Amino acid sequence: MKVAKQHNKPNPDDRSDNVEKLQHKVQDTIENIEEAHDTMQYASPEEKEKITEKNRRREEAISGMRSEIKDEAHDQQ
Repeated sequence: MKVAKQHNKPNPDDRSDNVEKLQHKVQDTIENIEEAHDTMQYASPEEKEKITEKNRRREEAISGMRSEIKDEAHDQQ
């Protein structure tokens, strides 16, 4: 059986809504942090430590996304 070659064309690089998408990601990540804080009251000490560490990584990710938002907004001007 012969396999037909697929000629996939890459999608055009459309960055027009990157700032909006990044802002949504930041908001979702903030909501995840808040939800994690709420669950900490029921967590064991080990789980609290894991949640704290995960929230730290989330905060770092938010910082990176905000920097990327600034770059994208600047590039769109």
